[in-house]
Amino acid sequence: MFKRAFSRRLAVLLAASHLLLVTQVPVAQASMIGTPEVLQAQQQQVDRQQLLAMLDDQGVQDKLASLGVERSQVEQRIKSLTNAELAQFNQQLSEAPAGGIIGVIVLLLVIFIITDMLCATDVFSFVKCINR
Repeated sequence: MFKRAFSRRLAVLLAASHLLLVTQVPVAQASMIGTPEVLQAQQQQVDRQQLLAMLDDQGVQDKLASLGVERSQVEQRIKSLTNAELAQFNQQLSEAPAGGIIGVIVLLLVIFIITDMLCATDVFSFVKCINR
């Protein structure tokens, strides 16, 4: 009788410790990274760098200053663009005519206004938040 009760308790204890140990072991999964994924990541980095380089243009800096937008805000916004937004932005930029810098600035301003309306930023004081 004593052996049976002891064996049962020991079996329960061993089963519980086994479950605890198994659930704590992290499972690692390795897979190959394909060339398209690597190229896409590199292209996104290049696209982001091209947008940041456009901010060095004196015309862009003058336009941003005349609109009261600081360069650091634009840089921060470019760095926070998602991959889809970055791809869409660069597609619009590539389709723009040679003087499309003004279009880029207008697009950035529209992005600022939308994020101000969604209460994500507070760049323009005349834009009211719609989520409040």
